[in-house]
Amino acid sequence: MIRGAIFDMDGTLLDSMPVWEHASERYLQRKGIRVEEKLSEVLFSMSMREGARYVKDKYGLTEDEETIVAGVNGIVFEAYETAVQPKEGVREFLERLRREEIPMVVATSTDRPMAEAALARTGLAPYFQKMFTCTEVGAGKSSPDIFLAAAECLGTKPGETWVFEDALYAIKTAKAAGFRTVGLYDAASQKEQGEIRARADIYCERLTEALLGKM
Repeated sequence: MIRGAIFDMDGTLLDSMPVWEHASERYLQRKGIRVEEKLSEVLFSMSMREGARYVKDKYGLTEDEETIVAGVNGIVFEAYETAVQPKEGVREFLERLRREEIPMVVATSTDRPMAEAALARTGLAPYFQKMFTCTEVGAGKSSPDIFLAAAECLGTKPGETWVFEDALYAIKTAKAAGFRTVGLYDAASQKEQGEIRARADIYCERLTEALLGKM
């Protein structure tokens, strides 16, 4: 039975993955640097700090990691403040969980200022007790640290805590740590949908399809 819920933000709560797909690429291009193909795929599973370290080393940037993170964040921050919207069915599903008194937290790879701005502007922030970011935890979602910290906050065990994610690698991490998982469709992970469907305990194209009775 579901006793706690951990939600990814980008691609799960918010239709924001297109914002991120080319942010680092644009940051490098503004410096006149020719970018490798599929850079967004390379950076997809990394935290902001891990991605900054990668592009610094790969492209020989002189800036420190904090400056690179700030630069990439600046490219996408405006979109979070003005344009990004919740995905279809998100608000309705969160309201159902709140009525059932299921505690909820956010676990995101996006840094806190942008995540807070987006959730506040879209009106989703009040649904969540707390937000956890990979940067603050110190590891990306290839490690279970962020999910374990979130469950500790919720006061629930992994087996009774459901993780809502659109990324295959994060679903794998959560399941390996004993969490139950809901895999959500997002166009950014189109190529992985078959495996997400196979790996997740529940698969949905939109959150309104998730049935609490099956959790």
